[in-house]
Amino acid sequence: MTGEGMTSVSVSYEVRRQLNTLRTMDGHRSVDDFLTDLIRAHKLAKMNGELENLRIQMKEVADVSAEHLVQRLNLAPFKV
Repeated sequence: MTGEGMTSVSVSYEVRRQLNTLRTMDGHRSVDDFLTDLIRAHKLAKMNGELENLRIQMKEVADVSAEHLVQRLNLAPFKV
């Protein structure tokens, strides 16, 4: 994206140009709308990954036998 000898101003223009190109390709009205949508999509993808991890952990908990839990509680050093 950046070339040899580019100043921060020319880099800024290049970034804006690319953001505007992406904005028009996706049909957004402004760069802010485009970035907001991009951030929302990233957060949703991250949350879906976390949800999948929680589902796996809940399945592991659900697969534990109740009889096994009762036996373990009977071994507890305190009154149940």
